[in-house]
Amino acid sequence: QLQLVESGGGLVQPGGSLRLSCAASGVILDYYAIGWFRQAPGKEREGVSCISSTGGTTDYTDSVKGRFTISRDKDKNTVYLQMNSLKPEDTAVYYCAADSRPLIPSYQTICTRRINDYDYWGQGTQVTVSS
Repeated sequence: QLQLVESGGGLVQPGGSLRLSCAASGVILDYYAIGWFRQAPGKEREGVSCISSTGGTTDYTDSVKGRFTISRDKDKNTVYLQMNSLKPEDTAVYYCAADSRPLIPSYQTICTRRINDYDYWGQGTQVTVSS
């Protein structure tokens, strides 16, 4: 059973940076597409970014383009979300999730930000952007 653990959240001032990590144990994360999602109080969960199992395809929601970068570290079996120029509206609980469809070769070069495409979820990490 794939278990995902997020870390790296915290309190940061506007304009600051954080790097979130999504780690897995016992399973090679490269077999999965990984997505980062967030949910602010009173709002629906939204897809922030994703990366294909090969790492060659990434996608971002418009509000974070140019500020956030998703990446994979195969040696550490971890996916990162580097968040720069943070804004108060980025405040949310951030979740990473794994899409197991890339276990089928034809899915290895794609990723999506659709919640229903993901099978496994972490417990979330809080990001608060405030002065």
